Amino acid sequence: MPVLLPTSFIGRIEWLGRVPDRDASLRAEPVESLVALFSGPEGEAHGGLTRPSCSRVSAQYRRGTTIRNTRQFSILGAEELEDIAAAMEIGTLDPAALGATMVISGIPDLSHLPPSSRLQAESGATLVVDLENRPCTLPVPVIEADAPGHGRRFPAAARGKRGITAWVEAEGVLRLGQAIRLHIPDQPAWAHLDAARKPVRAG
Repeated sequence: MPVLLPTSFIGRIEWLGRVPDRDASLRAEPVESLVALFSGPEGEAHGGLTRPSCSRVSAQYRRGTTIRNTRQFSILGAEELEDIAAAMEIGTLDPAALGATMVISGIPDLSHLPPSSRLQAESGATLVVDLENRPCTLPVPVIEADAPGHGRRFPAAARGKRGITAWVEAEGVLRLGQAIRLHIPDQPAWAHLDAARKPVRAG
């Protein structure tokens, strides 16, 4: 029995980019196509099969621990990107300033897709959704360079709309304009989520 269900939600790739040197800048370079390898987008500084752990998983690992890289792709929803720009009171928000890998239109509430969902392109390239990508302050100076006086508004404006991170399950080529279908896990939400989210008492 299949554990992943193809859905009728089909998005379209509106933007692609890659960050060539994350130490130099978070800003991505727009491209017309990307080769999705098991190690991530070809030429992407956030690629690799593993990565050092960061503050997002500090409850699980000491900072710098080598872990599986499930953050190979940073994917934004086109509609959510427009919402963020409106909340920041700027005309448009360039996904390059957020270090994005891909912008998809047509999939509602993309930031809250179920973890382990798949995004499968026409080429067969398939990405596994890891988690919601929580806003951070890294894009602030990049946005500020484009829209002086507005960069600091990003973390609050992007809450719940920052997109998702993902990793490559099947290799292939991603191109602008390509259709990309959502597949979701065939299981209900865990009945104990509310209880599990309560803070764990030390000791």
